[in-house]
Amino acid sequence: MSDISSLLRLWQSARLLARYDALLPGEYRARLPLGARVARLVLGFGRVRESGPPGVRLARALERLGPAYIKLGQMLATRPDMVGEDVAHALEHLQDRLPPFADAVARAEIARELGHPVESLFSAFGATVAAASIAQVHRAATSEGAEAAVKVLRPGIEALFRRDLDALALFARLAERFLVEARRLRFIALVETLAASVALELDLRMEAAAASELYERTRGDAEFRVPHVDWTRTSGRVLTSEWIDGVPIRDAAALQAAGYDPKKIALTLVRSFLTQALRDGFFHADMHPGNLFLDGEGRLVAVDFGIMGRLDIGMRRFMAGTLAGFLSRDYRRVAQLHYDYAFVPPHHPVETFAQALRAIGEPIFGKSARDVSIARLLGQLFETTRRFDMQAQPQLVLLQKTMVVVEGVARSLDPDFDIWEAARPVAERWVSDNLGPEARLARAAEGVSALGRLAEDLPQLVRNAEQLSQMVAEGGVRLHPDTAREIAQEQNRKSRPLRVALVVLLVAIGALLVWRWHGAL
Repeated sequence: MSDISSLLRLWQSARLLARYDALLPGEYRARLPLGARVARLVLGFGRVRESGPPGVRLARALERLGPAYIKLGQMLATRPDMVGEDVAHALEHLQDRLPPFADAVARAEIARELGHPVESLFSAFGATVAAASIAQVHRAATSEGAEAAVKVLRPGIEALFRRDLDALALFARLAERFLVEARRLRFIALVETLAASVALELDLRMEAAAASELYERTRGDAEFRVPHVDWTRTSGRVLTSEWIDGVPIRDAAALQAAGYDPKKIALTLVRSFLTQALRDGFFHADMHPGNLFLDGEGRLVAVDFGIMGRLDIGMRRFMAGTLAGFLSRDYRRVAQLHYDYAFVPPHHPVETFAQALRAIGEPIFGKSARDVSIARLLGQLFETTRRFDMQAQPQLVLLQKTMVVVEGVARSLDPDFDIWEAARPVAERWVSDNLGPEARLARAAEGVSALGRLAEDLPQLVRNAEQLSQMVAEGGVRLHPDTAREIAQEQNRKSRPLRVALVVLLVAIGALLVWRWHGAL
C-alpha cells in the first residue's frame, strides 16, 4: 500500500473518530488550544449522536473502523500510560464480534485449503457457533467420529489488515519523527507489536502450533488442559481441534447447577496462569471468560490461542524480583533491578527512583491482601516509570494486560479472592527452583560451557578480524558512485510522500495526541 493511500486511510479514520466525538472530546474543549478546537469542528462535521463517556465513544468508533482498529483498541487497553485509566478501562470491553459469513463460503474455503470436499473430511458440519472479526467457528464431527471445532478465516481479511496496518505504521513513523512523547511511548514498536500479533492470528497454523506447545507444556497439570489439534485438517486458513463439551465459567447459574465451587475455579485459574508465565515463560494471553470452560472432570480448559505471551528467563527473574521486593518493602532492590536490566536511563538517581517506588508500595501495607491487586500494582509501576523515561517492555505489557483479565475473572467468581495468597506458592516454588543455590550452580555450569564454545570459535573470529583489518588498510569498503547515487535518489523518493503527509496530517496527529499532552485523560 502506498504512502498516499495510507494517508487517505488515516484521514478517513480521523474523520470517523471525530464524528464520534472520540478524537477531541467535547468534555475537554475548554482546555484545548484554538487550533485543536478548530480541528475538532472541521473533522467532526456530520457528527454521529453517541452517548457515554469518551472511552466508550472511542470503542464504538474503533468497532466501526474494522478489525485492525479493534485489535489496536484492545492493545491500547493495556496502555493506560498512553490513553489514561478511564479510556483504557472502556477499551477492555471492546467487542470483537461480527455477523457470520455464509456456511457455503466456509465450506468452499475448507475444500480449497485442505484439498478435499467437506463431506469427505467431516461426517457432520454444523452452522456457525461463534463469529469474530478474523474468523468463525463451526461444530463438526470428523469422518472418524470425533467431535471437532473448525475455525475458518474470513475471506479477504488479510487485505483489510494490510491496508490499515500500513496506515498505522505511517502515522507511527511521522509521530516519532517529530514528537518526543511519541518516541518515549514507542509508537513504532506498538504498531510493530500489533502487526506481529495479527500476522500470527492470520496464520491458523501458528495458532495450532501455539495450542500444541501449550498442550505439551501443561499435559502433566492435573487441573488445567488444552484441546489437542487435528493437524490433518489444519492449514493456514483452517484450524481443526478437539471440541470441548464443558460449562462456560461466565455462566454462574450453570456452574452452580453442575456443583462446581467458584472459589476453587478462581484459585485454579490464577495458579494456572502464573505457572504458565513463570515456569514455562509461555502463557495464554486472552483468558477472558468466553475462552474458559470446566470439563466433565472439573478441569479448567482454555480455547482460542491466537494471542500468546512469552517471557524470557531474564524477564521472569525481573518480574519475580520486583514482586518479591515489593512484598519485603525493599524498594532500593526493586529500583536496582530496573537499572540492572537497563529499563531506566542511568542519569536518574537510583535513590530517587526508589523513593517513587515507595510511594507505590507503602499504600499497600496495612490493607487486607484481598484489597490489593497485583495487576493494579504493575499498572502503577509502569505509570511511575514514565516519569523516569522507562520505555515500555512489550513482554511485560502483555503480561500485565493478561493479569488484569485473569484477576478480574477470579474476583467475579469469588469477590473475596485473595490473589496474593493464590500466587504465593507458585512464586515461591519458581524462586526456589530458579534463584536458589542449586539454580545458581546450574547457571555457573552453563557459563563454563559457553566459555568452552567461545574458545572453539576463537580461531575463526581472529581470522575474520584479520580480513576486516586488511580491507580497511587497503582503503576501506567503497560503493560505486552509481550505486551511491541510486541509494540517495531512492531515499529522496521514499521521503517525499512523508513530507507531504506531514503537512496534511499535522493537525490530525496533534489531535490524536492532544489528550495526553494536556492531561485530559
